Amino acid sequence: MSAASGAKVVPLAPHAAAAPAHARLRGVTRVFDLPKSTLHALGPVDLDLAKGEFFSVVGPSGCGKSTLLDILAGLSAPQAGTAEFEGKPIQGVPDGVGVVFQEDASFPWLNVRDNVAFGLRRAGVDPAEINRRVDYAVGFMGLKDFAASYPAQLSGGMRQRVCIARTLVLQPRLILLDEPFGALDQQTRLLMGDELLRLWRETSATVLLITHALDEAAMLSDRVGVMSTRPGTFIDFVETGWERDRDSRVVSTPHFGDITARLWEKLRIEALKIMSAGKA
Repeated sequence: MSAASGAKVVPLAPHAAAAPAHARLRGVTRVFDLPKSTLHALGPVDLDLAKGEFFSVVGPSGCGKSTLLDILAGLSAPQAGTAEFEGKPIQGVPDGVGVVFQEDASFPWLNVRDNVAFGLRRAGVDPAEINRRVDYAVGFMGLKDFAASYPAQLSGGMRQRVCIARTLVLQPRLILLDEPFGALDQQTRLLMGDELLRLWRETSATVLLITHALDEAAMLSDRVGVMSTRPGTFIDFVETGWERDRDSRVVSTPHFGDITARLWEKLRIEALKIMSAGKA
């Protein structure tokens, strides 16, 4: 990658944020017990997420990307190391954290509006406040004309908008996304990326995105962490240098090509390791 590209490769260390980290992992390790053995899936991993940062994670299949997200979400606990959100240990799902998964998690028996309101009603939020938040989220995600529609009547991209809107109404300060657009076609993914960037700018939330798509990571992120083969650790951090007010038009720039080339340079080496191990 040329020096003129502007994509900075930072040292293999936690992000040096000016303010205290919004979320932090230190020496995090996750091992799974199997019937006849154990699987060292992740770590040790160190990571600092700055408040308001858009951070993406890429890496080979099975390297522990989703395990890392589960630990930040409080859905899984590490065997070693510490995980914190807003200076407090993560024990169970922290208040202020929202998660969106790749799988369509909309409820087929509820229309769009009721899907989006579901979490608020379970939390006992005042009905007037529910209406205010749902009106905003449905309008923000471009679903106003489909508020009375059911998931079966919507496209895959629109169903994913419903899931994002359901997370948005809870007003999370940290949004965790596990390949939310993986099942969508390339054109729809780019457009959904634009919606995600708009959401990020307007809410000022910290975002961590897990993705296999290097172009998605390069377009959306302030910073991209590249993970190794299992057990996954961070082997590179790349700062993209994009302006905050960006959209999918950046994919046509030479700088975008430089970023994706840098990411692929690292991942190609990891992919070759996996192939070599399979032939052994």
